[in-house]
Amino acid sequence: MASVLTADGLPRTARRAAHRPPRRTGTVVLRLVVIAYLVLLVAWPVSLVFTGALSDGLGPVIDTFTDPLVLRALRLTAVAVLWAVVLNTVFGVGVALLLVRRSFPGRRLLAALVDLPLAVSPVVVGLALVLVYGSRNGWLGAPLAQAGVQIVFSTPGIVLATTFIAMPLVLREVVPVLEEVGTDQEQAARSLGAGPWATFRRITLPAIRWGVVYGMVLCLARAIGEFGAVKVVSGNLIGQTQTATLSVEELYMNFDRQGAFAVAAALSSVSIVVIIIVGLLRTRMEKRRGS
Repeated sequence: MASVLTADGLPRTARRAAHRPPRRTGTVVLRLVVIAYLVLLVAWPVSLVFTGALSDGLGPVIDTFTDPLVLRALRLTAVAVLWAVVLNTVFGVGVALLLVRRSFPGRRLLAALVDLPLAVSPVVVGLALVLVYGSRNGWLGAPLAQAGVQIVFSTPGIVLATTFIAMPLVLREVVPVLEEVGTDQEQAARSLGAGPWATFRRITLPAIRWGVVYGMVLCLARAIGEFGAVKVVSGNLIGQTQTATLSVEELYMNFDRQGAFAVAAALSSVSIVVIIIVGLLRTRMEKRRGS
C-alpha cells in the first residue's frame, strides 16, 4: 500500500516522526538519579531495619514487645507524641492565622523564631530546656520544684522537648494554604453576621483541613523519632523516663540487635502507615469532588 505524500513530498509517517519532539535524555537521567538517591538513602536502610527485625523469626519480636521495660517506653512515647501533636496543632493553626491574617510590628521576627527548632540541634534544645526547667538551678524549674512540680527528668520535660522540636511543622503546612484561599469567603461570612468562631469553624477550617492533617502527620513522624533533646531532658532512666528511641539505643548497646530492630521497625511502621492512610483519603476525596 502506497504511503500518502504531504505537500513537501514526504510520507505522512515520516513527517510525523520529524515533528516528534526529541527524547529528553536529561530528564531520564535526572529521574534515575533521584530514584537511586531515594533507594540508597531511604528505602534500602529502612528495609534493612525490617529484615533485621525478622531475621530470626517472630520469636525475638514477640519477646521484645512483651518486655515490660519496652512497653513502658512505648507508652511514654505515645503520651509525648499525642501531647506534641495536639499542642503543635493548636499553636500552629493559631500562629498561622496570626501571621497571614494580621499585620503587626515584629511579624517577620515571629516568623523567624517559629523556625528556630528546625535550625537548632536537638541536643542544644535539650540543654536549653534543662537550663530553664532544671529543678536545681533552672530559672523556672527551681520555683516549680519548690512547689512540687518536676519538669526535667520526668514526663513533662519529655513532652516539652518533643513539642519543641516539632513546633513549626503544622504551621508551615497551614500558612501556604491560608495565603492561597484568601479572605473573600471569611469576609462574606462576617458581613452576614457570623462571629469569629463560626467563621473559623465553617469557612476557615474546612479550607485548611488538609494542610492541618499533613502538618499533624509530619509532627507525629518527627516526634516519634526524636532522640537528642529527649535524651538530655529525660535522663534516660530505664523503666521511668526512657522513650522508645532511647530503648532502641539501649537494646542495641546491649547486643540485642533483633529487639532494637523490632522497636525501630514499629516506630517506622506507624509513620509510614499514617502517611499512606492520609494519602489514600485525600485521593478518594479528590475523586469524589471530581465526579
